[in-house]
Amino acid sequence: MPEQVDVVVVGAGHAGLSASHFLTERSIDHVVLERGEVANSWRTERWDSLRLLTPNWQSRLPGHRYTGDNPDGYMSMGEVVDFIDHFARVARAPVRTNTTVESVTRVDGGYRVLTDDGELRCRAVVIASGACNVPSVPPLSAAVPAEVDQVTAFDYRGPDKLAEGGVLVVGASATGVQLAHEIRQSGRPVTLSVGEHVRMPRTYRGHDVLWWMDATGIWSQRYDEVDDLDRARRLPSPQLVGTPERRTLDLNALTAADVALVGRLASIRDGDALFSGGLRNVFSLADLKLERLLDSFDEWAAANGHDAGDPERPEPTRTPAKPPWKLDLRGEIRTIVWATGYRPDYSWLDVPVVDAKGRLNHDGGVVVDSPGLYALGLPVLRRRRSTFIHGIEDDAREVIDHLRSIL
Repeated sequence: MPEQVDVVVVGAGHAGLSASHFLTERSIDHVVLERGEVANSWRTERWDSLRLLTPNWQSRLPGHRYTGDNPDGYMSMGEVVDFIDHFARVARAPVRTNTTVESVTRVDGGYRVLTDDGELRCRAVVIASGACNVPSVPPLSAAVPAEVDQVTAFDYRGPDKLAEGGVLVVGASATGVQLAHEIRQSGRPVTLSVGEHVRMPRTYRGHDVLWWMDATGIWSQRYDEVDDLDRARRLPSPQLVGTPERRTLDLNALTAADVALVGRLASIRDGDALFSGGLRNVFSLADLKLERLLDSFDEWAAANGHDAGDPERPEPTRTPAKPPWKLDLRGEIRTIVWATGYRPDYSWLDVPVVDAKGRLNHDGGVVVDSPGLYALGLPVLRRRRSTFIHGIEDDAREVIDHLRSIL
């Protein structure tokens, strides 16, 4: 006979454990299924030197806060794992590790959850398996010459694992700029292919830039208040890095480190990588959006009597005089690192709630057209901060409150 439980939570990262916290608080019978260990993606799918983009003082989960002596620092991956693992123990979350969900189907007004360790029947399912399960590698990667190594951000661990020779990093979000800088520091020639990106300084007027995002309420903006929600959910992560010196890592910093900048990778033809033009326009748009963001910080400071430091603005992004439009992949480049984003994996979800682009059809985490199915941890799920560790508490509380109302 299948095991009966009210709610199954899929994933034991910070989102799934936060859901468990509120389910326990509301005395709702549930189980959390995890294919690996608690915080599995932080353990196995990150490069060695990665640190959180958010400062330690922002690391918080329901009833659980950072209490160390370095609030302005940035957690390493090992520290993130310890933080989430400790939360799981304190919350006494009913986690079943090394249990892979193979399918979820609707049955008898509820759901059938088939795992590699048996079958469960439940009234509701919370999908908390994350937004970054599979690297998004463009189809043109199939045209890369066989002698060129291809690596995704999931595969990458450090520059010493790469072949000697030139490296092309494709994508200039947080991942792309961090990997380009780290690989260049190893002595390899690096070219960074830049498309749409979000530029941010690490600090502004004496505070971490994410302090301003918090204080001004930008990160608290609800999903139903966002003008173009679909676009907001697809925005690349800001160009930030967490370092002890709180360094800004933008394209100017990469240029100063001798990273070559080229346009968006448009095609690969006869062993050549071809890049789009208009790099100056791409830079200008990112700079304009940055200026508007910093203007909003200044306006908030003036309106709230906040005596912040001088509003020193970053210089405009420097455009290369003649960025190349073509690279010979058989001669100049030995490795391509795809830093082109990630996507969720819903291959196990046998319920018609995923669109043609692989996106879950939900309204603030309440899955449309499938009562009892919920999601957490997706971009701008209920607020702009939804995917960050400190953004999950309010989302989880509200989603579980909705879930409770249908049980």
